Amino acid sequence: MRSCALDFLLSSVSGSFIALILKAEDGKVVDRKNSSVVDRYLFEQLTGNVKWHHSALPSSHFVEVPHVNQLYSWDCGLACVVMVLKTIGNKDWNIQALTDLCCTTSIWTVDLAYLLQRFSASFSYFTVTFGANPNYCVESFYKEQLPNDLVRVDMLFQKALEAGINIQCRSITGAEISVLILSGEYIAIALVDHYKMSHFWLEDDQVAGVFGSNSSYTGHYVLICGYDAGADEFEIRDPASSRKHKMISSGCLEEARKAFGTDEDLLLISLEKSKRQDKPVQCPVNVSGGS
Repeated sequence: MRSCALDFLLSSVSGSFIALILKAEDGKVVDRKNSSVVDRYLFEQLTGNVKWHHSALPSSHFVEVPHVNQLYSWDCGLACVVMVLKTIGNKDWNIQALTDLCCTTSIWTVDLAYLLQRFSASFSYFTVTFGANPNYCVESFYKEQLPNDLVRVDMLFQKALEAGINIQCRSITGAEISVLILSGEYIAIALVDHYKMSHFWLEDDQVAGVFGSNSSYTGHYVLICGYDAGADEFEIRDPASSRKHKMISSGCLEEARKAFGTDEDLLLISLEKSKRQDKPVQCPVNVSGGS
């Protein structure tokens, strides 16, 4: 039986991605189950008066994702990508190997998108800002690196289409994320404000040396891998936490995810499509050492 929270979720999601069957005005039924998230979104925008048919969903779903701790203050995003790779069956890669590929310690979401693309993961990149936001120069978190990153990051965005990366310049709601997780087909890497998120846990389980006593915006990546509709809580893998399983209320996650500085960045990974890839990228021989 679905919980009241799940019924509310299904009725409140506007333009939801989770419909498996779309019926257009002419009555023709179109099976969209095997379409990408972006395909479904674009299809919805291009067809008028679309009726969405919700399939039965469980009241909770949790994907078994290995927990990987970050090594430094700046590589939480790389740790999340490693978790994704291990989940879809590419188990040979580690943070050091991805660091060698990135050639920078100033990691943006678009850098993670290029890494996922390199490994043939099937994903969609949601953000409310196309490129680097120069207004973030007022934040101490961005102040030092932003002037150097503006050109590089903007260039990566400009070349994303050519690289086969689908970027959707729009917000994705917590309700949409909830239903996508419950479908069992997706996990997501989200950029959050660690300072806001840290208020929601009383216990001290932070990996030593990762974060200081900063009381302002601190960009941090977490991986969303489960949802419980009854409790209205998400399960996440936090690279900065010593605990594998962590739950956070949808409201708390939404506040941390939509804080100024995040651009509401979210990488939505399709598990089924990613696991179907024929040839995983092989780990280079010298990944554990220098060049």
